[in-house]
Amino acid sequence: MILVTLGTQDKNFDRLLKYIDELLDKGEIKDNVIAQIGHTTYTSKNMETFDFKSTDELNDLRKKADLIITHAGVGSILDSLKLNKKVIGIARLKKYGEHTNDHQLEILNKFFNDGYILKASNCEELLDSINNSKDFTPNKYKSNVNNMIKIIDDFISSN
Repeated sequence: MILVTLGTQDKNFDRLLKYIDELLDKGEIKDNVIAQIGHTTYTSKNMETFDFKSTDELNDLRKKADLIITHAGVGSILDSLKLNKKVIGIARLKKYGEHTNDHQLEILNKFFNDGYILKASNCEELLDSINNSKDFTPNKYKSNVNNMIKIIDDFISSN
């Protein structure tokens, strides 16, 4: 099963759902796809969709998923990585009215460059990433919280 998560952003992300529907129509994706679409109003004939679920319900779906395709929100990516899931990220972009700026590109590239996730920016890249996910072994996520606490502590201590 493939789980798609669009997070809680109050803007549409039809573009990603259209890519997935196109791949399902062509038979390029053969898996069952379930999508958490949040505030997106897209209607799919190929996917089971829902707006929101509780954190526990969404995590249960994450645990069952073989692959997670998500917008490039930090929370959505981290929640999946903490469960050792294979993740494909796609950034919401300002030019499509999907976000107020393009900060998700930076997030996406950081997680991709660190070997935690695969990424896509269009339908063809999404298909490539889905195909590559079969052989992809993501790096195990390591939190940087302790380092951030030390930096803050050092800063406070020095003043």
